[in-house]
Amino acid sequence: MLTSAKSRLIHLASSELPVQWHRLSTRIIAVSLTALALVLGMIFSTLLLSWRLEGAGAAINDAGSLRMRANRMAIELMDARGGRPSGLPEQMALFEDTLTRLRYGNAARPLFLPNESSIRAQFDRVAQDWQQRIKPALVADMRRSPAEAARYLAILPDFVGEADQLVQMIERDNTQKTALLRLSQIALAVLACLGTVAMVHLLYLWIIRPVRSLQDGLLRMAGHDFAVRLPVETRDEFGELAMGFNRMAGELQELYWNLERRVEDKTAELASRNSALASLYDMTTFLNLPNDIEPMCRGFLQRVMAQFHADGGALRVLGPEEDKLHLLVSEGFSPAWSATEHCMAVDACFCGDPVRLGAPSALDLRSAVHESSRAHPCLREGLAGLWVFRIGAQGGVMGSFSLHFHAPRRLSPAESDLLETLGQHLGVAINHLRLSASARQLAVVEERNLVAQGLHDSIAQALNYLNLQIQMLADAAGAGNLSDIEAIVPRLRRGVEESYQDVRELLANFRTKLGHGDLRLAIENTMERFQRQSGVNVVFRFADCGGAPMALEQQLQVLFILQEALSNVRKHAMARQVVIEVSDGADFTLEITDDGLGYDSAKVFAGDHQRVGLGIMRERAARLRADLELDGRPGNGASVRLTLSRDHRQPA
Repeated sequence: MLTSAKSRLIHLASSELPVQWHRLSTRIIAVSLTALALVLGMIFSTLLLSWRLEGAGAAINDAGSLRMRANRMAIELMDARGGRPSGLPEQMALFEDTLTRLRYGNAARPLFLPNESSIRAQFDRVAQDWQQRIKPALVADMRRSPAEAARYLAILPDFVGEADQLVQMIERDNTQKTALLRLSQIALAVLACLGTVAMVHLLYLWIIRPVRSLQDGLLRMAGHDFAVRLPVETRDEFGELAMGFNRMAGELQELYWNLERRVEDKTAELASRNSALASLYDMTTFLNLPNDIEPMCRGFLQRVMAQFHADGGALRVLGPEEDKLHLLVSEGFSPAWSATEHCMAVDACFCGDPVRLGAPSALDLRSAVHESSRAHPCLREGLAGLWVFRIGAQGGVMGSFSLHFHAPRRLSPAESDLLETLGQHLGVAINHLRLSASARQLAVVEERNLVAQGLHDSIAQALNYLNLQIQMLADAAGAGNLSDIEAIVPRLRRGVEESYQDVRELLANFRTKLGHGDLRLAIENTMERFQRQSGVNVVFRFADCGGAPMALEQQLQVLFILQEALSNVRKHAMARQVVIEVSDGADFTLEITDDGLGYDSAKVFAGDHQRVGLGIMRERAARLRADLELDGRPGNGASVRLTLSRDHRQPA
């Protein structure tokens, strides 16, 4: 509070200053410029004073030369009296030139009289005395006889005294200025010392003390004293830095104080997620076990109830009409409740809301009963809390499951997501069981169809033949025709033997099993069995062209087509040799060729005369999505060629 109030006072006080004065850079520049201007002023004044001293010194020299030139002109005047050559005019010109320089000065030398009125007045007296007395006296003495030329010499001492007094006055002024120069130098030295001290003091106040305060704050913060705050005494850069430090310290203090709580929250959240993942893993493992639908659903419900500590639970599935829910399993309810709730309409209870609305719900049944006219037998069981979730798979709804509690419980978003996921897993498992049952039923139907086709093609025809022979035997026995009876009995024996062989062949075909890569071995076993049963020579050629192992279902269909082709050879071809050729590459080909009686394709494949065995081979080839070529000519044998392209070949 004290720091905040102090900051507001500093802000109000500094707001009256110029806009930029609170900036440290502005103050440093202003002080530096002021010190520079003051020092330069002092230096300029001393330079000006020394310049004037130099000019006054030159003036002393020229003023002193007036005395010398006045005496020289007296000597020149005496020489002129003795008849010697005289340089008096030149000396007079030099004298006047010196007076002119002293009057107007010469800044280039430099030379000028001090700017003092007494000195100027004394110079004017000297110049006036020269013009009015000395110069006229010299001119007059030059024209007189030597005996009469004594005027200049008479007034010369007075003029020299005036010139000497001018020199003395200039020297006194120069002495004063020299003392002033020394005082200025001393003042400049004192000012330099004071300026240095003042600058050091200002730098300490503006920079060093804030830096030390910031350093102290950092040291205290390094010692985990996050309650430290820096005083904000200015609005400059260090004031902004102190405010930023205080904000950072406050945030660190809040983070440090809340760190343990956040770690606990994150730990709890992580534990919750781990528990959810473990629950999902356990539930997925359980649902993948081989179970019937009722034990699977009961195990699912029991695990969900244990996970969420529910006091009761129920699992309902939609009936075929999709407007009623059938109770499949329940836990924690009395038999009377299960008897009354075994079947209900989807809109008869809140348990059907997820099926109708597609969203889960968490209810307090006591308030729901008060607001709704629907009955709730769960209240009679002492269960007031209800969570309901749907069971779905692949976008469809298959039913719902509910968790019941003695007291209402709040459903968190994480729990809702987990239960929805579990409901989807259960829906997938139920759908998988139903599809598996449908697949098994379809497989049974297909195998029955194949058995029926095999029986029709072999045993049924043989039995029909035997039935016809028995009728002929009965007619011959009734007529007492022994020769016909003797002819019919061997035909009956051969028919029974062929039927027996057909039955054994069908049993062998139905018991055929394959493993990965066992197609060649299975073909060789089938070929050997065919040779034993028929006595026909078989030539087998297998070309391994780098083909990948074929799927078991496709291998089995290829083997069935081979068995059917060999069965037709045994029954109808009367062949001496059969050639089986296999090419196992990217494309798989199987070709069976015999040298038997052959057949007329136009008759065999026309209308209702098509043989059942050939039709079965074509159905199996269609199931493989392979090409089947049947070719035969009367007296020239027959061939069967099966081609499975790489596009339809399935890897094992």
